[in-house]
Amino acid sequence: MSESNSTAFLMKAASAASVGVAVILIVVKVFASAMTDSVALLSSLIDSSLDACASFLNFWAVRESLTPADSKHRFGHGKVEPLAAVAQAAFIAGSAVLLTFQSIRSLLRPRALENADVGILAMGVSVVLTFALIVFQRYVIRKTKSVAIAADYAHYAGDILMNLSVMASLFIGAYWHFDYADPIFALGIAGYLLFSAWKIIKTALIQLTDAELPREEKQKIANVVLTTPEVDGLHDLRTRASGAKWFIQLHLELNPEFTLAKAHAVADTVEARLMNAFPNADVLIHQDPAGLNEKHPEWCYHNI
Repeated sequence: MSESNSTAFLMKAASAASVGVAVILIVVKVFASAMTDSVALLSSLIDSSLDACASFLNFWAVRESLTPADSKHRFGHGKVEPLAAVAQAAFIAGSAVLLTFQSIRSLLRPRALENADVGILAMGVSVVLTFALIVFQRYVIRKTKSVAIAADYAHYAGDILMNLSVMASLFIGAYWHFDYADPIFALGIAGYLLFSAWKIIKTALIQLTDAELPREEKQKIANVVLTTPEVDGLHDLRTRASGAKWFIQLHLELNPEFTLAKAHAVADTVEARLMNAFPNADVLIHQDPAGLNEKHPEWCYHNI
């Protein structure tokens, strides 16, 4: 299987897995919430419901982002991914606000929990399923650098802590008879959800605003170019990411005595080496004679 096909398969598998886990968790938590009347467990149910909506959105976004470039979208459809991530962040922030109001109401009118053991068991099942999912998602993120899968991973990883905290609140409320534990833990979860939403938005905005790739990645690109035989230098290196795809543009400095055919051959070698090092990259190279006294913005020479 080629690198691009492997990336597509992993991204689709991860998005499908998150949908499946979200649906199972909703069923489990609906039953447990009805049995316990816990606001902390209700918060977990709300989060899982929004996770399901976000995962279905992610499922669509991943497939859309992997659609090949066409005549109307010459750079592909990769930005569907960060747009989906922003929508996920909105889902998460909305659930946090709703949970905050519910928690405050429960603080003002605390009540004893019922059937806490059922809730604890449901949270245990949730922890196991969610942990298995995020281990797989983490693997996919390392292989694909997908922003949408990373956004999915962020809130499912947060769900581990959430589910454990719900278990703790149920235990404290039922066995230590502290009725305020349930809403206090729920408020803490709401704060964590808002923080997660902000991190997702920050990551998505990096792609939506065409921000440069991280400095270390740009240094790797420069090293590949500058270690290619017959390359004298480079400038005006520009990079950005769109979904799982990277875009790399640069000016290649070559011996001014080279024929056009020779310059083209060296540029082809550079392009092939970059494609080998970064399989999901789209590379565009412009050839310049070395030593040409052209005026370029200062950042063209100091952007690595």
